[in-house]
Amino acid sequence: MATEIVMPESGESVASGVLTTWLKKSGDFVQRDEPIAEVDTDKITVEISSPAAGVLTQSVTEGDEVKIGAVLGVVDDSAKAPASGAASKTASATGNGRSESAAPSTATAPSAPAPATPAASGKGMSVASAESARDSIEDVRATPVARKLAAEHNVDLAGIKGTGINDRIRENDVLAFVQQRDRGAASATPTPVRPSSSQTSRGVTRERMTPLRQKIASRLVEAQHTAAMLTTFNECDMSAVMDLRKSHKESFEKKHGIGLGFMSFFVKAAVNALRTFPMVNSYIVADDEGRPAIEKHEYCDIAVAVSSPKGLVVPVIRNAEQLTFAGVELAVKDLGTRARDGKLGIEEMQGGTFTITNGGIFGSLMSTPILNPPQSAILGMHAIKNRAIEHPAGSGHATIRPMMYLALSYDHRIIDGSEAVRFLVSIKEAIEDPAKLLLDL
Repeated sequence: MATEIVMPESGESVASGVLTTWLKKSGDFVQRDEPIAEVDTDKITVEISSPAAGVLTQSVTEGDEVKIGAVLGVVDDSAKAPASGAASKTASATGNGRSESAAPSTATAPSAPAPATPAASGKGMSVASAESARDSIEDVRATPVARKLAAEHNVDLAGIKGTGINDRIRENDVLAFVQQRDRGAASATPTPVRPSSSQTSRGVTRERMTPLRQKIASRLVEAQHTAAMLTTFNECDMSAVMDLRKSHKESFEKKHGIGLGFMSFFVKAAVNALRTFPMVNSYIVADDEGRPAIEKHEYCDIAVAVSSPKGLVVPVIRNAEQLTFAGVELAVKDLGTRARDGKLGIEEMQGGTFTITNGGIFGSLMSTPILNPPQSAILGMHAIKNRAIEHPAGSGHATIRPMMYLALSYDHRIIDGSEAVRFLVSIKEAIEDPAKLLLDL
C-alpha cells in the first residue's frame, strides 16, 4: 500500500514553496517521521518527514514549485525493511556500480600486503582509498548542491560544520570554507601570479530567486508604494552605555549567562518611547466597513532584523515591555541563532508593532531603513565612530566622543513630523543617560 507525501500547510499566507532538497533518493527505505525533504517557503524552511516506513518514490524534482496539499511522492509501506546493517552497504555498493557479490570475501581471500599509498608522490589514491573516501563523503549530511561544490573544489565535507536543518551542510558552508582556505593559501604565497587573459572569466549565471527573497522584494515595494514614508535623523553619544557595559559586563554575564550588548539598551529605550508616543506603535487598518482606521497596541512586540544565509528575516520579541535587559539579550541571541540556522517557526516572524535594524554591524554609517508593513515606523542603528562634538553642551569645547547616527523611518499618514522627531530624541536621551531606563523615566 502506498502512502502519499503531502506538502503541509505552513501558515495562513503561505500558498506554495520550492522543494530545494531531497534528503533521500527514490528507492531508499525510509522510517516513519524520518526527514526526507526540505521545502523553502517565503517565510521559513519546512522539513518534510516520511508519513510511513517503506520505500520512497519521488514525484517532483528539486527546484520544483509545490502548492500546499500537493503530492511530493509516495512511500510503499508494504515493502520490508532491509536487514540491519545491510541497507547502507547495499546502497553504497549499488551507487558505485558494484554488486555485493563482486566484493572480495574477507573470510576466503588470501592475505596480501596493503598497496603503498601514492598520495605522497602526488599521483593520486588507490582504488580502495578512493572508494573509502567516497563512501565517507556519502555518509555526511549535505545538500546535492553542496556535494557538487565540494567535488569541484576538492573539499572534504567531513571537515565542514553545517548550518542547515539538523546540521546539514549547505552550499554557503562549502563556499565559506573554500574562501577561507583560499585566503590562507594566498597569504602563504610570496609572490602572487597575475592572471593572463586566458584565465579571466566573463561568464554569466542566473539562479532562481528563493521564495523568501521574493517575499522580501514584494514587501519592500509594498512599503514604498503604500506609505508616505519619511526619515528623520539624530545622533547619540554612546559613552555612557559603553562605560556601563565595561563596568558590569563580567558580573552581568556571570549572573545571567549572556553577554550585555547594545541591542537590549535600544529595545528598552524603544519600549519607553513607544509608551510615550503610542501612534508610533500603531497600524493603519480597515474597519468592518472598509474605511481607514487606526489600530493601537497596548503591548510592544519588537521585531529585530537579522541577516540569514537566505535573506533578511525579522523575528519578533513578544511583550518586550515585560522583559529585563537579560531577557532581551537572551531573546535576541536565540532568535538570531535560529534565524541563521533556518530553524525559526513561522509564528515567530509574524506580527510585530515596531522594528529595529542594526546596519552598524556591517559598517553602515547612515541609512534610511524601509518600513516593515503594516508597522508605521522602524529604527535604524549604525556604526559607532569617534567624532569631534561639543562637550559638555554649551561649553564651546570640542571633544572626541563615540557617536552613532540614528534613523527613524515613519509613515507620515499616521505619525506627524514633530512626533517622529520627539520619539527619536526620547531614544537618544535614554541611550545617553541609561539611568532613565533603569528608573523607567
